[in-house]
Amino acid sequence: MLLTVVSFVVALGILIAVHEWGHYRVAVACGVKVLRYSIGFGKPLLRWTSKKSGTEYVIAMLPLGGYVRMLDEREGEVKPEEKHLAFNNQPLRSRAAIVAAGPVANLVLAVALLAAVNWMGMSEPAARLAAPPQGSVLQLAGVQSGDWVQRISKDGQDWQPVTSLSNLRWAITTAAIEGEKVRLEVASGKDAAPRTLSLELGALGQSEPDAAFMKQVGLLGAWTRPVVDDVVEGGPADRGGLRKGDLVQSVNGQPAYDGVQLLGLVRQLGESGGGQVQVWKVLRAGQATELQITPDVLEGKNGQPASARVNAYLGGQPDMVTVRLGLWGGLQAGVQKTWELSSMTLRMMGRMLIGQASLKNISGPLTIADYAGKSASMGLVQYLSFLALISISLGVLNLLPLPVLDGGHLMYYLWEGVTGRNVSDVWAERLQRAGVAVILLMMSVAFFNDINRLWG
Repeated sequence: MLLTVVSFVVALGILIAVHEWGHYRVAVACGVKVLRYSIGFGKPLLRWTSKKSGTEYVIAMLPLGGYVRMLDEREGEVKPEEKHLAFNNQPLRSRAAIVAAGPVANLVLAVALLAAVNWMGMSEPAARLAAPPQGSVLQLAGVQSGDWVQRISKDGQDWQPVTSLSNLRWAITTAAIEGEKVRLEVASGKDAAPRTLSLELGALGQSEPDAAFMKQVGLLGAWTRPVVDDVVEGGPADRGGLRKGDLVQSVNGQPAYDGVQLLGLVRQLGESGGGQVQVWKVLRAGQATELQITPDVLEGKNGQPASARVNAYLGGQPDMVTVRLGLWGGLQAGVQKTWELSSMTLRMMGRMLIGQASLKNISGPLTIADYAGKSASMGLVQYLSFLALISISLGVLNLLPLPVLDGGHLMYYLWEGVTGRNVSDVWAERLQRAGVAVILLMMSVAFFNDINRLWG
């Protein structure tokens, strides 16, 4: 719990500080006097004033945002000798640059964080696939258990190497959302001759990157040996004689190819056969052994069907690869990933707006805090990746054309640039109210989704 809170507060502090620093630095560069640079709202916990610039720096109690207060005739009296330092007296291009600098700073931070992750390197499961489910895209394309994915192409010509399972997932997900055709180059072994497969992603019933989407694609996990990793004491597997290290060959006569497929097979047999006896054939210390295991039946909740459990952890460790890039390659990959994530975020927002994507994709502070704690517990590289993702989301969200956000102010400046006049006070007030209503609605949906995810 403490790690979750600390990692969440640190993440918010960094992202808010960078966002407001973008506004602050460009304002100073444009000759605007900055009165206050605040991280957080409410009662100040720490404050100091620069003797050189007169800017007051504040760290406040509520770390849920921040602001940069600039000299502005619309917010108070300005001395005649300082009118040229006021924000409202700056040319349009300067005001637009100051407003846009916050979201841009978040996107630049994401590039830097992702580049650092690429330079440091990350240990990930290799792109060796478990047997895809029947009827999935990969199964229909001809993917088999243990196949290594070597390269991928979205147009049939520009082939890119597949460095890891997560790299493959991302490439297929973006292709599905963008409606692109995908071809894979796979081999049954690292030294085997490759074969080319075409994926019919257009047959998917949805394109939201969730668990159901991955199941339709057939990307359920990395290939692992169908071994018993551990057995819960007193459970059905333990009572039936299953032991840690057993290599499973078949269950009820159906062969076990890998850990993921074995787990699905056990669940399928359990759901269809209830608490009936299952015949497991295993290799133990090189000797074939036949066991009879009777699963426990668990009653379904909320209209879900009953399920059966054997209380054993199935599947060994996947093949791992360390993905690390050089100085220039890591930076290029950081820029590309930031662009792709930003584009995907906008597309998903557009799909939610027209009802093609579920509002369940909106996450609030509780879910973000939960992910912050989980990523921090996994190590620095995972935490930096999490920070990059949230920084991109913050940057893109603030560019939306809502009056209470930076994008709303840019919308006003666009109107001013096209028409040569400011938005009227009446319309500015109406748009402000509408923007606040939309933000409050989004926050309500986010909190509702948080509660469902964490306590549902």
